[in-house]
Amino acid sequence: MELELPDKRQFPYPDSARFQSGRAAFLALVRSGKPDRVWMPRYICGAMLSPLESANIECVWYNINEHLAVENSTSIGPNDWLLYVNYFGVCDSNVEELLKRFPPGQVVLDYSQSFFASPADGALATIYSPRKFFGIPDGGLLISHVPVERPETCDTDSFGRISHLMRRLGDSPEAGYAAYQEAEDSLANCEPKRMSHLTQSMLSSIDLDNVSRKRKQNFLFLHERLKEYNQLSVDASNITAPLCYPFLPVDGDLLRQRLIEKRIFVASYWPDALARVSNEWAEHLAKMLLPLPIDQRYGKKEMERVVSVLLRENA
Repeated sequence: MELELPDKRQFPYPDSARFQSGRAAFLALVRSGKPDRVWMPRYICGAMLSPLESANIECVWYNINEHLAVENSTSIGPNDWLLYVNYFGVCDSNVEELLKRFPPGQVVLDYSQSFFASPADGALATIYSPRKFFGIPDGGLLISHVPVERPETCDTDSFGRISHLMRRLGDSPEAGYAAYQEAEDSLANCEPKRMSHLTQSMLSSIDLDNVSRKRKQNFLFLHERLKEYNQLSVDASNITAPLCYPFLPVDGDLLRQRLIEKRIFVASYWPDALARVSNEWAEHLAKMLLPLPIDQRYGKKEMERVVSVLLRENA
């Protein structure tokens, strides 16, 4: 007997190159494309910097503005690339403007937080990190106009990374947290490997339409209730199925504590970015943002509970 998964569905982005992580996909890309420099946002997960270090490629910083768009002063050279993050999955409009402003063939799109957003026409490459959206142990997808060599070695560590998912299933989120940290640490090595057979099988079993629908419903529910309290301008008219609802209150520390007291987990994006951001607004974003969960596991009841906690403090 073997672990039984739902009937196979089509693998998402079937023409993509499949790696053990998004950062491994990025390393494979920069090794093949060999840009002189890569412009990176100061507000980004520090893990995405390690591929540049491994490939010995210069990193140049740029700032984002209060609309999460690339600051106007940014100007890239003819052999440079610019990486842009579709933050929280709510920046599709920014991507459209970005590709008008910069040569699309020099733009790399980090869609680790926007799995359901289709690759933008003309962009050099798009990177996806499906484990941020689904209960899978690892994985990264790359769609690129640069020919990228596929790794010969297949990742065999997925079995060790799946324990936190199994513990959450059979116990509680808290019970699997230590194992989750270990799984994250194991992905620090970004030397490219092929996505494991286990992860590919799990990804192929997911009802993507159902996940997308639930995430969008939860997002719109929170936006309708919280938009007047949100210091971050969110264009809800042009979203697919975001990672979270990015809620930026005046005092995120207080509200985070209130949510934790009610066992509502809210991630932190990204503590290491505080040392890099260079303006007051970006510092406030890095410190106070509450990425509210809109996972497909949840419905209206759970969203109402989140809203109730937040509005109680804003009343």
